[in-house]
Amino acid sequence: MTRTAVVNDYKHPQPGATSTLTLDEKVGQEIVKNGIRRPKGYTVSYHANPEVEKMHFGPKHPMKPWRLTLTNKIVLAYGMHEAMDVYIPRAATFQEMTEYHKDDYIQFLSWVTPKIKLDPEASNIFPYNMGDDCPVFDGLYEYCSLYSGASLDAARKLTNNQSDIAINWSGGLHHAKKAEASGFCYINDIVLAILQLLLYHPRVLYIDLDVHHGDGVEQAFWSTDRVMTLSLHKYDKANFFPGTGGSDDTGPKNSANPGAHHSLNVPLQDGIDDESYVQLFKDVVNPCIGTYQPTAIVIQCGGDSLGGDRLGCFNINIRAHGACVAFTKQLGLPLLVLGGGGYTPRNVARLWAHETSVCLGTDLHPSLPTHTPFIEHFAPDKSLYPELSQTGRYDNKNTGKYLREIVASIREQLRYVQGSPSVQLQHVPPDLGAIRDEVEREIQEEREARDFGRRRKERGAGIRGEYAH
Repeated sequence: MTRTAVVNDYKHPQPGATSTLTLDEKVGQEIVKNGIRRPKGYTVSYHANPEVEKMHFGPKHPMKPWRLTLTNKIVLAYGMHEAMDVYIPRAATFQEMTEYHKDDYIQFLSWVTPKIKLDPEASNIFPYNMGDDCPVFDGLYEYCSLYSGASLDAARKLTNNQSDIAINWSGGLHHAKKAEASGFCYINDIVLAILQLLLYHPRVLYIDLDVHHGDGVEQAFWSTDRVMTLSLHKYDKANFFPGTGGSDDTGPKNSANPGAHHSLNVPLQDGIDDESYVQLFKDVVNPCIGTYQPTAIVIQCGGDSLGGDRLGCFNINIRAHGACVAFTKQLGLPLLVLGGGGYTPRNVARLWAHETSVCLGTDLHPSLPTHTPFIEHFAPDKSLYPELSQTGRYDNKNTGKYLREIVASIREQLRYVQGSPSVQLQHVPPDLGAIRDEVEREIQEEREARDFGRRRKERGAGIRGEYAH
């Protein structure tokens, strides 16, 4: 029977010849298209445990851990993971969290459940400030230990010289206090990470870009000169949470206290725009670096300072926010990059994906890859850089004169900082948690190797339990 034109030999299409590319091929195309490659001269690490993404504060609560899912999907869709060391960190232990927080508070978080909260006799819940802002939900302790563990892991990669820039978008929960929850934050992972850095670094500069004042971190290091805190935020003592962070809040009033003049605040009014914000950031960070001379930097990248945020009041776009991270990066110091606030999930995800690319030194194409999961959430534009400054725009109440006064105030406070504090050289205590993990991993690998060898010998002998010699 003769072959007709209807029946032809099948020829497998070459990659890229059809629209039926595999996901790996699509990601590969994005890597080439965006010029994504490992940075030269420095290493970026990315710390993300997917279990954090599953947590749920409640249907009406503005904090949505699902924003981390969107962030990671964009990072993966562009192929940025290929240019970083990616880690799935373990949860922080009870002992690690009590390096700062009180034992009884961590104990409380470990056993409290929503059912207990509903018990009218359980009045002991309220001393820890649990309630509408900080609800008790299923998996609360796991959530706290996971995001804290990621920040600790990132800090350790910096101190071990395994990374130069370490990213944990699940961290940055800056309101939590030593013995209570506050402002959607339960464990202050930032404080825990800075304490880890202080084992090796004499001075750490903490920068906070959240629209809310970084009060929990400021309070934790109020009386030390080994940490300088710098927070840029909306300030209204009576009407905007947490009502702290005025320009006169600069640390202990007693100048003999080492922490005096080491808590710097940049109180802003509604509606600051891109140009003003980026210039102000540079104008206050530069003198801090010159005077304090930090040896490491932690930056909290709260996304609620973006325009159109559900709880924000600024007119800042994604690229301007990222410009602050870029300026900090070019200082060339070990850098811990953390998340924070941000209550319009699609915009927070865009921001943190962009700032991941900033850390890598890569310019991304503005159109989100078509294979990005949940891309419909970024409609109608499906862009990485939507115009946010016009979304629910606030009038800019920050005059040029007011901003110049803020810069002058910061410079005045720095005059009282007597150069960078010297730290006496001493033996650094070992990081027992990290050492224990490494030893346990080695033991497990040795055990698996022995078991594998034993099974091979048993198979060779043909009799279970007898070795072939």
